[in-house]
Amino acid sequence: MYRYIVFDVETPNLENNRMSAIGISVVEDGRITEEFFSYVNPEARFDVFNTQLTGIDAGTVADAPAFPQLWAQIEPLMSSGILAAHNAVFDLSVLRHCLQDYGIPWRRTAKYCCTVQMGRRLLPGISHKLNVLCDHYGIDLRHHQAASDSHACAEILLRYFQAGAQERDFIRTWRFF
Repeated sequence: MYRYIVFDVETPNLENNRMSAIGISVVEDGRITEEFFSYVNPEARFDVFNTQLTGIDAGTVADAPAFPQLWAQIEPLMSSGILAAHNAVFDLSVLRHCLQDYGIPWRRTAKYCCTVQMGRRLLPGISHKLNVLCDHYGIDLRHHQAASDSHACAEILLRYFQAGAQERDFIRTWRFF
């Protein structure tokens, strides 16, 4: 089994080009081996909708690192495996915006998998929303909390592999630059 860096981001507004929080769960050898969480100062305005959804506002992130400082800390972890997320296109897009907008060079492409796409093939006929899948599998979830969402996504990924999903069938390539 590959090493997966399962991550989830929360955003401060509907532009979805900055992070206000990130959760990371590492999956290797059939289990979650490491977890990380940080608020992120997005250096951007907060929309009421996003604050109500996530509970994060400008005061929450006032002392949090901005993305460039956080990236210096998490880049080795993010570079250490295949990226994974629930609705990965969203989270990868936010990450790409942050890297580009701050002029941070990273890799041109990265391997990734998406637990929504996996679920559509493996569990047809049910909703693939994170909270629905957590209910289906009996996974605790504090929805729209980055640490909880990344952990839940990692648990779902493990369930898919335990049920016989073949990694090679779900790994894609994302272009960052």
